Amino acid sequence: MSILTNSLFTPYKLKDLELKNRVVMAPMCQYSVTAKDGIPNDWHHVHYLSRAIGGTGLIIIEMTDVEPDGRITDYDLGLWSDEHIPAFKKIVDGIHAHGAKVGIQIAHAGRKAEDAVVPVAPSAIAYPGANYKQPRALTTEEVQGMVQKFANAARRAVQAGVDTIELHGAHGYLIHQFHSPLTNKRDDVYGQDLARFGVEVIQAVRKEMPAGMPLIFRISAVEYVDGGYDVDHAIELSRAYQAAGVDAVHVSSGGEGPAGARKPGNYPGYQVPFARQIHEALSIPVIAVGALDDPALAQSVIGNEDADLVAIGRGLLRDPYWGTHAAVTLRGEKPSIPEQYQRGY
Repeated sequence: MSILTNSLFTPYKLKDLELKNRVVMAPMCQYSVTAKDGIPNDWHHVHYLSRAIGGTGLIIIEMTDVEPDGRITDYDLGLWSDEHIPAFKKIVDGIHAHGAKVGIQIAHAGRKAEDAVVPVAPSAIAYPGANYKQPRALTTEEVQGMVQKFANAARRAVQAGVDTIELHGAHGYLIHQFHSPLTNKRDDVYGQDLARFGVEVIQAVRKEMPAGMPLIFRISAVEYVDGGYDVDHAIELSRAYQAAGVDAVHVSSGGEGPAGARKPGNYPGYQVPFARQIHEALSIPVIAVGALDDPALAQSVIGNEDADLVAIGRGLLRDPYWGTHAAVTLRGEKPSIPEQYQRGY
C-alpha cells in the first residue's frame, strides 16, 4: 500500500507562515456590518473563531475593501481607516488563541460596487444586471491613488496581526477588471499593459508587509463570458504577479459576467485542473478551491499534488468543524479536538 507523502493534515510552511494542516477557509462575504461602517462586529468574531476551534489551518477573512465605495454593499468589511484596526485585531488574536493562522482578503469591487452612487472601474463599462450602475472610468492619477489605498489597507492588516494577506484579483472585481481585455479598454499605461495595475498593487502592498509574510493572489483562471480569456492568459498574469512579489496563487474562475457558451463545471473539483496548470507552469504554491467539501476529494487534491492547500467555502458555512470532522472521516488522520469537546468523539 502506498503512503501519502503529503495529506490534508500534514503541516505546511510558506515563508514564515507555518500551518498545522492544509485546510483553508475560503473568504466568503457575510454582508453583516449592520452599522455600515466597515468594522467587524460580534457576528464576525463568533463566525471566524468557531472555524478556528473547528480545526481549520488557515482562515482567510472575507473581502475587505480599501475605500467605502469599494464595497460590494454597504454591509461589507473595510480597512480604509485606522479605526478599523482594533476590531480586526480582536478577531485575529482570538483565531491565534485557538491554534489557527489568519489571512485577510483585501479588495475593491470596482464596477460591481452595488451601493456606490457612481462606481469606478478601469473603463466605463457596466456589469450586466439590474443591481449594477454605470461606472466612471478612473483617471490615471486616480489609479495611482488606488494603488496607495491597497497599500494603506495592507499596513492596517499587518498592524492587526494577520499572518498573510490575499489580494482579490478574481470574480470580476477591480484588479480582475484591470487585467481582463473585456473590461479594460484604457489607452494609458494601465491599458497598454493589462497586468500593470495588479503589479503595482502587489509591489506597494509588499512594501507594507514583513519580509517573511507570504502574499497570496486570488485569480480567476478562466472567464466564462463569450470572448473571455482562457487559462493561458491567467498563467501569464500570474507569472507577472509572481515576479512582482506574489508567493502563492489561489485559483478560482469566472465572476466577470453571465456565462456564455462556456459554462462553469459546478461539479466537485471542477477548478482543480486550473490550479494544477498554474502550479506546473510557474512552480508556485497554489490553493485549489471549488466544491471540494468531500474530505476524500480534498485529500486527493493534496495527495495527487494538484495543489498545496485546499480552500473550503460552503462546506465551512454548513459546518464550522469541517476540519475536525474531515480528519475523523479520513481514518488515520489525527483530529484537532478541543479538550472541552473530546468526550463528544
